[in-house]
Amino acid sequence: MVQDDAAAARSGLLGQLVRFAIVGGFSAIVDLSVYSLGLHLGLSTYVARALSFVAGTTTAYALNRRWAFQVEGGARRAGGFALLYGTTFFLILGVNALALAVLPESSWRITLAWAISQGLGTAWNFVMLRLVVFRN
Repeated sequence: MVQDDAAAARSGLLGQLVRFAIVGGFSAIVDLSVYSLGLHLGLSTYVARALSFVAGTTTAYALNRRWAFQVEGGARRAGGFALLYGTTFFLILGVNALALAVLPESSWRITLAWAISQGLGTAWNFVMLRLVVFRN
């Protein structure tokens, strides 16, 4: 029985992780698209990154709550999500700025800085969403 519970927990975690990855991939496309559009329109990298983060985050919240973690909404969950993503916002902006400062000049520098900041933010968010915000 204990072994069955452990297998079910692993299976549930794996399913959650796969759904989170799909949501994350889609949200990253939204994020990068808004970032690229902002840069194309002449916004600074920081303003474009901030706007793209908000667009990607809004997408991620809606899809993660309903599909990846399959939990009902509520003010507490929304507040926890906002607090987590507010923290993540400063984390990704700092990582993006650091990456821009240390990466050599190239045609891929801005996109690579975005990808590095996005990757770190994504890992942080999965752990905190699972353990804190969308915990059943």
